[in-house]
Amino acid sequence: MTGGFGGKTRASAHFPFAAVVLVALIGFLRIAMQHWRQGSVLIGVALVLAAVLRALLTNEQAGLLAIRSRAIDILLYGGLGVVIVVVAMTITRGPF
Repeated sequence: MTGGFGGKTRASAHFPFAAVVLVALIGFLRIAMQHWRQGSVLIGVALVLAAVLRALLTNEQAGLLAIRSRAIDILLYGGLGVVIVVVAMTITRGPF
């Protein structure tokens, strides 16, 4: 099945976004299983993955990951992802 844009399937534009959402959902699942540090790191990794995919793919290939300009998307996805990973790894004691 081909879409109306360049002969590619419409679903192929959603694969990068689906990969990021899948990693984030696994992170949320780990948090729900009381492994908050691992889950938080996975959520941060999902954002870093979004930054990498946004840097490597064209606007059309990035699909739903392309929200703003490429530079802003990479900066925000990557920056927030790194901050989440660093904070999750540096907290030594939690409420449990």
